[in-house]
Amino acid sequence: MVKPIPTEKVIDLGDGRQIIIETGKLAKQADGSVMIKCGGTYLLAAVTSATEAKPDTDFMPLTVEYKEKFASAGRFPGGFTRREGRASDYEILIARLVDRALRPLFPDDYHADTFVNITLFSADENVMPDSLAGLAASAALAVSDIPFNGPISEVRVARIDGQFVINPSAKELEKADLELMVAASEKDINMVEGEMKEVSEAVMLEALKFAHEAIKKQCRAQVELVEELRAKGLAKEKRTYCHEENDEELREKIRQQCYEKAKQVAQSQIANKAERGKRFDAIKEEFIANNYPEGFEGEIPTALISRYYHDIEREAVRRVLLDDRIRLDGRKTDEIRPIWCEVGYLPGPHGSAIFTRGETQSLSTVTLGTKLDEKLVDEATVQGSERFLLHYNFPPFSTNDPKAPRGVGRREIGHGNLALRALKPMIPSPEEFPYSLRIVSDILESNGSSSMATVCAGTLALMDAGVKIKKPVAGIAMGLISDTTSDKYAVLSDILGDEDHLGDMDFKVTGTRDGITATQMDIKVDGLSYQVLAEALEQARKGRLHILDIIEETIPEPRADYKPHAPRIVTITIPKDMIGAVIGPGGKIIQDIQATTGTTIAIEEDDKSGIVNIAASNRNSIDAALERINQIVAIPEVGKTYRGKVKTMTAFGAFIEILPGKDGLLHVSEMDWRRIEDPTTFCKEGDEVEVILKEIDAKTGKMRLSHRDLIPKPEGYVERPERPRGERPDRNNRNGERGERRERRDK
Repeated sequence: MVKPIPTEKVIDLGDGRQIIIETGKLAKQADGSVMIKCGGTYLLAAVTSATEAKPDTDFMPLTVEYKEKFASAGRFPGGFTRREGRASDYEILIARLVDRALRPLFPDDYHADTFVNITLFSADENVMPDSLAGLAASAALAVSDIPFNGPISEVRVARIDGQFVINPSAKELEKADLELMVAASEKDINMVEGEMKEVSEAVMLEALKFAHEAIKKQCRAQVELVEELRAKGLAKEKRTYCHEENDEELREKIRQQCYEKAKQVAQSQIANKAERGKRFDAIKEEFIANNYPEGFEGEIPTALISRYYHDIEREAVRRVLLDDRIRLDGRKTDEIRPIWCEVGYLPGPHGSAIFTRGETQSLSTVTLGTKLDEKLVDEATVQGSERFLLHYNFPPFSTNDPKAPRGVGRREIGHGNLALRALKPMIPSPEEFPYSLRIVSDILESNGSSSMATVCAGTLALMDAGVKIKKPVAGIAMGLISDTTSDKYAVLSDILGDEDHLGDMDFKVTGTRDGITATQMDIKVDGLSYQVLAEALEQARKGRLHILDIIEETIPEPRADYKPHAPRIVTITIPKDMIGAVIGPGGKIIQDIQATTGTTIAIEEDDKSGIVNIAASNRNSIDAALERINQIVAIPEVGKTYRGKVKTMTAFGAFIEILPGKDGLLHVSEMDWRRIEDPTTFCKEGDEVEVILKEIDAKTGKMRLSHRDLIPKPEGYVERPERPRGERPDRNNRNGERGERRERRDK
């Protein structure tokens, strides 16, 4: 079999780096596949799409999967099976980014099941693979026969030392004050997500323009790749399809009978979502009742009626907004829904808050933990731990949906990640705040922008918990209604769920009074200008300041202290070579300290020392653990008094532990001023004895203790003069006399 010759296209990034798009070598049975190479990073994207749509499907059933193989980084997966399992949160977030960039670009009438699989097969620590995933997916669709109004690409743009950089390395990213993932076609930006350290709206717009210039080159390269395949006779023609059966007569009849009625409901300014929904639904039901009365023979085209009526309702709402400047709930375009807040609502958590804006409500809680509560991260390309967690829950009852909860989905992971990125820059450093931290946002009502409600409720709950956040953070979701036939448009502040569904943009912005901390944007139309984006950002800034005013009225600053039942953490530093002594063999010593004092102790080391975090709900427990640890790491001092425990008895004295693991000899002659023949008459094993450290041998480190130096000298006591070692005249004389006697005897 002849080895295939792939077709390649090279994209020069302009700084010595290159991206290579390769096709025609791997996964050739897929509808389209490419290998993206950049340095040592290799990403394979393979796309497939069903030849027919399932019956009654009126949407685009797109599934995007992103997977990182552990072998790509030369690692074994964890767990018992030692193989890759379900997607991690990180992989889901990357898949969501690609999905959001691709989904608007499929034809509206294309409804076949479509799958995009992106796999990391080789990793390079200097090339982050997630910034190449969108390019890989788009290129695979470009070379396939699947209908797609692309190409698009994604890049990461970061500002490092004041300069914008495209697709920086993970190490470079640590120094960035702005990081955005941007997706776009050659003409327009259609997806943005990222985090910032309080940058201005102007800087963010600059970053988007810089990213778009890099994306244009990558889109052009995909077009050239397809042209080269066509020149070789290898290009696939886009498939023909028919996934919708239409009845134009029925469509026109629904327009004539329903459009004005839908427009009247849109102009009614009904704030209640349920009531408004009933009024809109009643129009469709009335149409069915009038045109298909009871006893009608034949099948009622319910699916077509629903689709056509949805289009009519959407058009009516948009025209009322554009022509009359009337929103569904009667607000002005820049008006925020009524807000009420409450902190400390729940007694059990370490902090809690309710944030309600219109018909969207978040009940958020804060839990403080120790180093041991950190989330361990063990992924193919990322290892470490996370001290700040934020979990978002969206139960069905929040939208009056009568179904059972089905666990955490991609939506929950994505919304929670956005809120986490919004708040993360304001969390104190580990040196200032040695806690692990978990926020849980439970959405109890939802009608638009629940992720932004999570940011606001999270801020309130953090301050209620006494966490000294740097500044309060608020979030707002912006929308857009535009007219393709004219230059009319309306930028909407604090959008409703219906305005998100029927509109052209969902633009979420979070930040403090001084700048933006996170953003997420999905654009559903072509031709959105930077002027409109700038207007939306300025309107979002004003809305954010309004919400911050309400947050600060509720709780002006973090509480002075933590709740009484919250853990207290004391951090001390010990010599690095003493870490083993504190832990003990098999963890025996540290486990004993925790068990006897009721504390939780975590130890980590840096280059020079060990950092010990001691946590407990009361100060006495912490003090007891501190005393134990300080004893272990303490250095014995000559002249200092200790209360030690007798460990071993001998004929000539007792060995006494004056500090954990540090024994000294209390010789029988140092027990008392009087002569003691048997040391056991003075003390026994297990007794506690007060002693003074008299001497530490410089060579051996052996310690000589005394008890008699701590007690008064008896009256009339006469101390024998000390003789220098080796000088004992009496003994020398006796030895001399014995020697003379031996000599006489021998003669």
